[in-house]
Amino acid sequence: MPERLAEMLLDLWTPLIILWITLPSCIYMAPMNQSHVLMSRSPLELNRLSEEQRILNRSKRGWVWNQMFVLEEFSGPEPILVGRLHTDLDPGSKKIKYILSGDGAGTIFQINDVTGDIHAIKRLDREEKAEYTLTAQAVDWETNKPLEPPSEFIIKVQDINDNAPEFLNGPYHATVPEMSILGTSVTNVTATDADDPVYGNSAKLVYSILEGQPYFSIEPETAVIKTALPNMDREAKEEYLVVIQAKDMGGHSGGLSGTTTLTVTLTDVNDNPPKFAQSLYHFSVPEDVILGTAIGRVKANDQDIGENAQSSYDIIDGDGTALFEIASDAQSQDGIIRLRKPLDFETKKSYTLKVEAANVHIDPRFSGRGPFKDTATVKIVVEDADEPPVFSSPTYLLEVHENAALNSVIGQVTARDPDITSSPIRFSIDRHTDLERQFNINADDGKITLATPLDRELSVWHNITIIATEIRNHSQISRVPVAIKVLDVNDNAPEFASEYEAFLCENGKPGQVIQTVSAMDKDDPKNGHYFLYSLLPEMANNPNFTIKKNEDNSLSILAKHNGFNRQKQEVYLLPIIISDSGNPPLSSTSTLTIRVCGCSSDGIVQSCNVEAYVLPIGLSMGALIAILACIILLLVIVVLFVTLRRHKNEPLIIKDDEDVRENIIRYDDEGGGEEDTEAFDIATLQNPDGINGFLPRKDIKPDLQFMPRQGGLAPVPNGVDVDEFINVRLHEADNDPTAPPYDSIQIYGYEGRGSVAGSLSSLESTASDSDQNFDYLSDWGPRFKRLGELYSVGESDKET
Repeated sequence: MPERLAEMLLDLWTPLIILWITLPSCIYMAPMNQSHVLMSRSPLELNRLSEEQRILNRSKRGWVWNQMFVLEEFSGPEPILVGRLHTDLDPGSKKIKYILSGDGAGTIFQINDVTGDIHAIKRLDREEKAEYTLTAQAVDWETNKPLEPPSEFIIKVQDINDNAPEFLNGPYHATVPEMSILGTSVTNVTATDADDPVYGNSAKLVYSILEGQPYFSIEPETAVIKTALPNMDREAKEEYLVVIQAKDMGGHSGGLSGTTTLTVTLTDVNDNPPKFAQSLYHFSVPEDVILGTAIGRVKANDQDIGENAQSSYDIIDGDGTALFEIASDAQSQDGIIRLRKPLDFETKKSYTLKVEAANVHIDPRFSGRGPFKDTATVKIVVEDADEPPVFSSPTYLLEVHENAALNSVIGQVTARDPDITSSPIRFSIDRHTDLERQFNINADDGKITLATPLDRELSVWHNITIIATEIRNHSQISRVPVAIKVLDVNDNAPEFASEYEAFLCENGKPGQVIQTVSAMDKDDPKNGHYFLYSLLPEMANNPNFTIKKNEDNSLSILAKHNGFNRQKQEVYLLPIIISDSGNPPLSSTSTLTIRVCGCSSDGIVQSCNVEAYVLPIGLSMGALIAILACIILLLVIVVLFVTLRRHKNEPLIIKDDEDVRENIIRYDDEGGGEEDTEAFDIATLQNPDGINGFLPRKDIKPDLQFMPRQGGLAPVPNGVDVDEFINVRLHEADNDPTAPPYDSIQIYGYEGRGSVAGSLSSLESTASDSDQNFDYLSDWGPRFKRLGELYSVGESDKET
């Protein structure tokens, strides 16, 4: 009995010693049941609980177990004992078998089925799995029947400090304005520790700075980085590298640590004024430079960057403030000096300017550091250049009367060479502006003269361009516009403004205004037009009409009496003299035509023709127009009828449409000549109407009745003699007293003149007694070869 008790005590004390060494702060869980006891407790407590279980005997189960712990990362030579399972039903006879199932049973945890000892056979990592849930059961060794229901218990993996802190988001970057005050927050960092934050100090981190002092500091617990020095200057150093450490175990020795880097960049503020690189600048510029041309550049350097380095330039003093201007270049921040007005070397050879550069964006926090501006002196030297001539005036306005004599001087232009050498000037007219060559200019003195007469009524203004050229350098030329105004002279007599025709009513009253006329004058006097009207001296006492001048420079014609009768006189002509107020005055006579008309009682003109009196009473003007239209229509119909009759007249020779004497008959047979009477029936050339009698003519009327010959010619279908046919027709034409001098027989007997080959007519050949030679036909080419052979055969037959 004592040996068994010693063995049980040894088994119980072994795990307790290990737990007390490695886990001094282990938390013991209360038993889940009065019959279950943690095997890692003291032997005295275990015995007391076992005695209470035996006395009370309250539980059906006799398990002795509780929550168990095992150290992570344990790497001893033997499997580590986690704990032991035991039941009071086990009398020690080895008839009970313990079974373990659940997380890691058999792979990570192994149980002794006889003793109930549980060992960890593998190295455990709490960061991978913190606890395991298993099920224990006691069964009969022989029958494997459960002696009690299964019960679950937990094995927790106890943490040790085996993980160093890590900065997951490092390395870090942050910015802080330069010249910041002490303690300005820059940023904060965060490190993580995979160890258990609940157990011990394994995950309690403390932060510190390894590099970056004395510029920055860090809060040990919150890891907030702040500036440790005031007024850090970006221009002195822009970037700082800070090394930050996080250490667990509350920063005590033996704790694990991790580091990261933080790059801090100082951002710029406007704490530096602009400064010119030099206090004096020298530039030179030709006097003929174009306005707006850049003469030179000045630059004020600013140690700041971005908009804090932007500067504006201005000319604040000097003798050339009106001639020069300065502006900032947005890209290079240079001050560009440009020319505003023309330079003249002969007038002034140099200028001095005082230029100021000032910051655009000023930070009021640093205004106490002094003015953020700087000044410099700029000297500009004007260089001489060969300049073109300069006219005394930019434009000229000349006046000339339109009756000015030819070659008279209209005006004069002058120009000079502004250079010291003073080259002579030659003047000319740009003929593109004086296409009609109405003006000339003296090349030496610039006097403009009249070349052709002027007429103000055709053109009031003449715009020409005068060219001035240096004689020593023809490339130096200048131009000036000259406007010439043609002044008016009284050279046009006034006349009626339009063609007037007045109408006078027969029933008009004396003193009645017949017509109001106005005059016009092509001239343009300075004081405006003023016309005088009068009648011809011989008609000053006109018995019928009188005139009256109106205030608007017009004239009214009035009737002196009534009782005008258009049957007695239909038209009156009233000559009127119109005079202007020119010096000398000009006048003209215009005649006003006055027609006497019939008017209604209201004075509305109805008819002004004398013929209206002979018209039937009650016949209106519309009826007269209708009658006149009918007459014109009848005349048109008659003319058309006569024209159609003429077009339908028969031809001079009455012939039937079947007469084919003048028809062209085409055939492909090359006949045998005049001896061949079988190829063509000559009877078709005979006029069928002339076979039995007389051929009437329609162009003349016969004085005698021509009697047709008796018998006539009977057409013979075959074997007709052409010579006999022609003689018969010739005889008929000669004995016909109604025939005109011409004879239609020429249609067959004459073939025209001018042919190189002459006539080939068989009619002509029969009328000639001379022999003909047709050998020349063979010289006309292959087209006449066959014809030449035929005629050659004919000649040879005659000789034979």
